[in-house]
Amino acid sequence: MANVYTNYKVDLTTTNETTIYTVPSETTALIRSIRVSNDDTSNACTLTLTLTDTSSAVFSLEKDKSISAKTSEELLKALLVAKESEVFKATAQNANDLHIIISVLQITNT
Repeated sequence: MANVYTNYKVDLTTTNETTIYTVPSETTALIRSIRVSNDDTSNACTLTLTLTDTSSAVFSLEKDKSISAKTSEELLKALLVAKESEVFKATAQNANDLHIIISVLQITNT
């Protein structure tokens, strides 16, 4: 088993649902941090964050979470485990307002 510490970053440039991170095959992911910043505007912006499992069921992690202008927020209060092929997606109220960084430990299951 190999452990890889890494991060994934996305600039939410549209109001469409955007994939942030997909857990690789044969991997368990330990999500340590989901950091959101609203540095590009002087307006608050809401964020919806979901996790889709392998049966395409969608689970809400945050729904219409308001991120104040010129601030950053840590969305996780505890470690989050994600399984192989699960997908994290985000939707912003406004285009070009929010940046997201996910910090993750990927554990290969082989």
